Amino acid sequence: MQKQYDLIVWDWDGTLADSTGMITNAIVTAAAQVGLPPLDPAKATSIIGLGLRESIYALYGDLPEAQARELAANYNTNYYAGESEIPLFQGASETIIELNKRGYKLAVATGKGRRGLNLALSHCGLTQYFHATKTVDECFSKPHPQMLDELMDELVVMPERTLMIGDTHYDMQMAKNARVHAAAVTYGAQSTTHLSAYKPEQMFHQFNELSTWLLSHDD
Repeated sequence: MQKQYDLIVWDWDGTLADSTGMITNAIVTAAAQVGLPPLDPAKATSIIGLGLRESIYALYGDLPEAQARELAANYNTNYYAGESEIPLFQGASETIIELNKRGYKLAVATGKGRRGLNLALSHCGLTQYFHATKTVDECFSKPHPQMLDELMDELVVMPERTLMIGDTHYDMQMAKNARVHAAAVTYGAQSTTHLSAYKPEQMFHQFNELSTWLLSHDD
C-alpha cells in the first residue's frame, strides 16, 4: 500500500505507555493528601491528556494557589515514585523502531512535562527514534494546536501528510484544530463511545490493530 503519511505524532500516556492507572492513582491520592474531597477515579481519568495545571483547574476550578501548588507537588511525587516501572503497550517499541526504519518522521505531543517525557523515553530506550517532541512545558496544553503546528514546522511536513494518534478527545480536538489526520485508540483513558463522538478517521481497540494498520500504509 502506498505510504499515506510522512509524520506520525504520538500521544504518550495511554497511547504508547500503559500509564492510565498510575496517573489516576497519583492524582486521587494527591487530592486526599491535601484534604480535598474524595476524587472519583473516573473523573480523574477523564482529564488525562491535559497539562497538570489544566488538569487541576478542570477538576477543582480556582483552588487557592497554595493548595493547587501542594496538589501538583504531591501528584508529581506520587507519579515519579513509580514512573520507571510503567510499561509500553505490547508491540509499541517494535512498531516505533520499524516505522523509524521505514523512513517515517516520528514525534510525540504530550500533556506530560519535559522531565517526565525525557525520563519515559530514556527508560524505554526510544529517545533516538523520535525526531522531535513537544510537551506542555513548551507549548499550550491540548487541545490547542501549538504542539502539532510546531512539530510540522520543525520537521517540514504539511498537515495533510501528518497523523495524530491519541487516546483522548483532547488529542482528537488538537488534530482537528491543526487540520491533521486523527486516529483514536480505545485501550487508554477514554472509551469507544466517548471517542467516537469526536469522529476520528480511524479507531483501534488494541495496539496490535493499530500497528498492523500503520505498517500496511507503506510501499
